[in-house]
Amino acid sequence: MPGAAAGAQAALTVPLECRIGEGGWSPCTMTIQRFGEHWWLQVGTKRLEFRSDGRGSITVSGGNGVRRSVQPVWREPGSLCWDGICAKGDLPLD
Repeated sequence: MPGAAAGAQAALTVPLECRIGEGGWSPCTMTIQRFGEHWWLQVGTKRLEFRSDGRGSITVSGGNGVRRSVQPVWREPGSLCWDGICAKGDLPLD
């Protein structure tokens, strides 16, 4: 299966719209490796990888190896943001 590691569950990929900072909305995808634990947004050539410890702490990495803590917040209707990184559409929530 595409996106699946040997012996692991297949990842779920969902088309969304994303916005980084004050930029405009653009097509992106959210890929969920493990619900509530590990997912990423692919916005053009940029991959933003999220991890949650299951106790409310979420970090994001932009591919440079540097992880930073982010807080999720709902913005305009149907838009979920993590400190300036926003996604909207049919968000798969666990």
